[in-house]
Amino acid sequence: MTNRPAPPVSAFIIAKDEEARLPRTLAALSWVDEVVVVDSGSTDRTVEIARAAGARVLHRDWTGFGPQKVFAEAACRNDWVLNVDADEVVAPELAREIAGLFTGGPPAPAAWRMRILTVYPGRARPRPLAADFNEVRFYHRAAAGYRDHPVHDRVAVRAGTAVRQFKAPVRHFTADGWAGFVDKENRHSSFLAANRSGRRGPLALRLFTEMPMTFLKYYILRRHITGGWRGFFFALSAAYAR
Repeated sequence: MTNRPAPPVSAFIIAKDEEARLPRTLAALSWVDEVVVVDSGSTDRTVEIARAAGARVLHRDWTGFGPQKVFAEAACRNDWVLNVDADEVVAPELAREIAGLFTGGPPAPAAWRMRILTVYPGRARPRPLAADFNEVRFYHRAAAGYRDHPVHDRVAVRAGTAVRQFKAPVRHFTADGWAGFVDKENRHSSFLAANRSGRRGPLALRLFTEMPMTFLKYYILRRHITGGWRGFFFALSAAYAR
């Protein structure tokens, strides 16, 4: 990024025990006006690292993904906000795309989707033709905002709001190693089970279809097939956790 004034953008992150990955995430946000980190009780150096990087750190006990992000969003001082997870890195090209929107003044309130692409443990970039997630993560608070749901942390876009698409991605470094990835999937599946919704009968019937359907979704539709053995293992692990 250049030495131009920072665009009026607040980036917000929810975190707990992310000392290994947070420095890379924060370094990729040096171009924004403000970074807000909401910590839910880290026992490592997460808070120290965030403050040293110039972020404003707040504490909130964990009540679920949506509530944490709603709280973090409300703490931002700018109306244009960018949500990044503690294990994600904004690509330089994406930073330039966002900053470029403010050339000549702030744009009209809107929401923007961006691709969130998985990076396998030990790799620096996503696999070829990666197609993981495409989510609204950058928006004006008059146009959109996070839902207060403990599991499904999605942005609700208000009626009549223009939703546009960024070209460059966010890189998702899901784990530092494959053992860490499996452990993360196990913890996430336990959280989902504790917060499950729906009738027990239909959920039981899905036991026969959920794993193969999830594997095919990840391996074929999200193109982990292009990731070699890593892609096969990733898709299989995600399906097992599901």
